[in-house]
Amino acid sequence: MGPIYKHIHPKFKFNGIHYDFGALQELAYSLVKEGQEYEKAIGNFLMDWLDDSDSVQVKTSGSTGIPKIISLKKEHMVNSALATETFFNLRAGARALNCLSANFIAGKMMMVRAIVLGWEMDIVEPTSHPLDLTFKPYDFCAMVPIQAQNSIPYLNRLGSLIIGGAPISPELKLSINKVSTKVFETYGMTETITHIAVKELANGSVNNNFKALPNVVFTKDERDCLVIDAPKVSDGTITTNDVVDLISSSEFQWLGRYDNVINSGGVKLIPEQLEVKLSSLINSRYFVAGIPDANLGHKMVLMLEGNINKEQLLKDIKSLNSISKYEIPKEIFSIPQFVETGSGKVNRNDTLAKYKI
Repeated sequence: MGPIYKHIHPKFKFNGIHYDFGALQELAYSLVKEGQEYEKAIGNFLMDWLDDSDSVQVKTSGSTGIPKIISLKKEHMVNSALATETFFNLRAGARALNCLSANFIAGKMMMVRAIVLGWEMDIVEPTSHPLDLTFKPYDFCAMVPIQAQNSIPYLNRLGSLIIGGAPISPELKLSINKVSTKVFETYGMTETITHIAVKELANGSVNNNFKALPNVVFTKDERDCLVIDAPKVSDGTITTNDVVDLISSSEFQWLGRYDNVINSGGVKLIPEQLEVKLSSLINSRYFVAGIPDANLGHKMVLMLEGNINKEQLLKDIKSLNSISKYEIPKEIFSIPQFVETGSGKVNRNDTLAKYKI
């Protein structure tokens, strides 16, 4: 038998039908030729997965910089799937729903898991309301936060749900506590072939720390940024720009992005931590950023999408017990629409540049 990534698990099913290697190739060609846009993306990935190359070219999301194409070993993608199987105890025959775009690594890896582990995978269009498109129960599903938020009334159809791709709002976390589904927030990136750490959000869990998947070790550098050693999914260590509180070699608390840290008059402020504190006051999308200031070096500002009473909001912010004087925005900007990356995440830098802030 050839490399494991050439092996199609005998229990693998795609929309209820089992495909062997040859039949899956034919399905891929059919999807590319006749499918809808999201099906063409699946077909293109399947063609890449089933070809003679030992790697796949994948586009990064662009959430932390300019989107780029990187090469991922198929062997590493298989190892990532096996780690997910071990952590979530999802064996052959598990029923899974893929509602993510196969243009990006998360949607691609749902297909790899199904093929390698023998899951029965159903595919729906990657809309913001994915569970409106199916009424079946599933053992496993992966979503981005907006999909999970819009699916709250139906999440009990899912045994386990992983959420990634963007920060999870406090409101979503509260909603999740009302469902019986096991829900996990994931930490990962294209370079780590999706998640390499997770934390449970529901079922009474109060731990705010991410825990490593098998064969992953954490350290941090002199900036307090996370360094990942995951030899099963990467040939070398990966130094991130994520500021963390390192609990142990297998556990950390995520604080924010190093590139977003604001040095305002010598005081270091982490926007993501401040955004959590402001969540009870703001219903629209928002983010905190630092912009150049002659006196402070950088001053902290609050960016809001849509219209809002800025004077009243500033009063409400000042009244919060959790906010220090250094954490009060020096200015509030209300703009029509944030700039997004290709995967739908807010692009902070481009938003500031577009509105010349």
